[in-house]
Amino acid sequence: MTRYFPGGSANESSECNEDFVGGSFCSWRTVKGYVLDSACAFTKGLKKPISADCATACAKAGSPLVILTDSGTIYWPIADTTPSSGQNDRLLPFAGQKVTATGKVFERGGSTALVIEKIEAQK
Repeated sequence: MTRYFPGGSANESSECNEDFVGGSFCSWRTVKGYVLDSACAFTKGLKKPISADCATACAKAGSPLVILTDSGTIYWPIADTTPSSGQNDRLLPFAGQKVTATGKVFERGGSTALVIEKIEAQK
């Protein structure tokens, strides 16, 4: 089944496909959190990045960048294209910063992924 969810304005809509194996769910969401590398998010129990330099160095070494919210939810930035592509290049300018990101959210098996439509540093 294909469903349409509202996008950023009254005239926009985006398609979310709910027919994924395992029952992936899609919704539009705006999230606020820190951009940091996934290894630190999981192994160090951080609430925010050690520094922008640290997050950047880890990302350049191959660690995927994620968005960690104040509630502890980790959003894995993904592409919804085929073939898919990594999102580190898009997130690198925000490494170590608090951001606001809006996009399609998919949940499966306890993981949460975000197809970012818009991202900006918080002021």
